[in-house]
Amino acid sequence: MDTTSLRIAILGSGNIGLSLAKGLVKASLTAPDTITLTRRNVAALAPLAEAGYRVTADNRAALAGADLVVLAVLPQQLDQLLDLIRPAVDPARHLLVSVASGVSCAAIRERLGLPVRVVRAMPNTAIAIGQSMTCLATDDAPAADMALVERLFNTVGVSVRIQEELMTSATALCACGIAFFLRAIRAASQGGTEIGFHAHDALKMAAQTAKGAADLLLQLSSHPEQEIDKVTSPKGCTIAGLNEMEHQGFSSALIKGIKVSADKAGKLYQQD
Repeated sequence: MDTTSLRIAILGSGNIGLSLAKGLVKASLTAPDTITLTRRNVAALAPLAEAGYRVTADNRAALAGADLVVLAVLPQQLDQLLDLIRPAVDPARHLLVSVASGVSCAAIRERLGLPVRVVRAMPNTAIAIGQSMTCLATDDAPAADMALVERLFNTVGVSVRIQEELMTSATALCACGIAFFLRAIRAASQGGTEIGFHAHDALKMAAQTAKGAADLLLQLSSHPEQEIDKVTSPKGCTIAGLNEMEHQGFSSALIKGIKVSADKAGKLYQQD
């Protein structure tokens, strides 16, 4: 599909929805006036309206003329939204893209009672700077639909297709994972302060070091242990520090945290 003619409705224009809209326009895949943004407090969207985006507080009305509908609300809010927009959903026209964690494609179709095409997307907050790791999945959407959604989310980072049963795990590793890595950087900066650096310098040093470590893996297609081996020398300070962290449970704590988050993510849709 020629994305310049694609009309998009983003229902629930918080950080993720707005970042996606801006990314699409920045990449010249579409124009602001082809995107409709919704929010209860429509006044908060005033700057977007001035930039040419269509804005409204009416989720159902936003579907009129739309081809692709992004459901960008919390899982606890999704049922209410689906009930509201049901009369306006056209299975022959609308492709739904849900970013609600823990909600299957089948569950969305069942709630709507319609044979609508659904693709699930799980971006993270780095979408705000065009660096999201977005996981995509579907149970029966055509290949063309998946290719379209992949193209859209590639404007705000990197996307990967996975099996739908792994989407909850993707929430823990990629979406929650942002917080885990930020906490690790924060801890490293605190360690830097303790050994003599000013707090702002220590944070900058820790963050850039973490960025460099990630880029080593991404740009060289390397493995963490391979890069670690380049830093560790016999009886050296790096291996001493690594071993102390492992004695204190560093890797185990991270692994357990990811597992707990995955379990919690799978239960969010059922909560009130």
